Amino acid sequence: MPLKIGVVALQGDYAAHAEALRSSDTEIVLVRATKELADLNGLVIPGGESTALLKLLTRENMFEAVREFSIAKPVFGTCAGCIILAKKVLPSQQQSLAVLDIVVQRNAYGRQNESRVAMGNCALSGGGLEMVFIRAPCIVRAGSRVEILARYGGFPTLVRQGNILAATFHPELSTDRRIHRFFCAMIRSGEPCLT
Repeated sequence: MPLKIGVVALQGDYAAHAEALRSSDTEIVLVRATKELADLNGLVIPGGESTALLKLLTRENMFEAVREFSIAKPVFGTCAGCIILAKKVLPSQQQSLAVLDIVVQRNAYGRQNESRVAMGNCALSGGGLEMVFIRAPCIVRAGSRVEILARYGGFPTLVRQGNILAATFHPELSTDRRIHRFFCAMIRSGEPCLT
């Protein structure tokens, strides 16, 4: 039976995530309202602009519902989605869901014109991993229960804590689908969530 995975579709590159997941025996739901979270097996919070996404989640009355979903079911956040999931955000102390025990610094890899594609070290099978950084955050601290799955420049770039997966880069903009397949495998495994 196909997995039913939602992609928050309020802003950011949600269409690329939907496309990346389509090849993994999934039904994709573009989530724009709280009611669309009900029957999902997992949720992707895409990159974009974290403060804009926070405002939209709040305006659409989705902030608390996405937080509750993140505690109970598998969630994958990329770039701005990683910021939204983080326990603490620097330097602005902006609001977040605070469900992933990491501290992130916004825009740590530079401005838009300093965006880059780099090869990082990855613990997933297949070795090195192409990473697309666009005004990306940097994970400056990870809690003891956070598993580091990939690094670039000595910093974690892909982490997992239970049912939560987060990347500081944009795997949806690469042709390498390992991370999306890994997220689908997380959902299928049925491992315990944060509750």
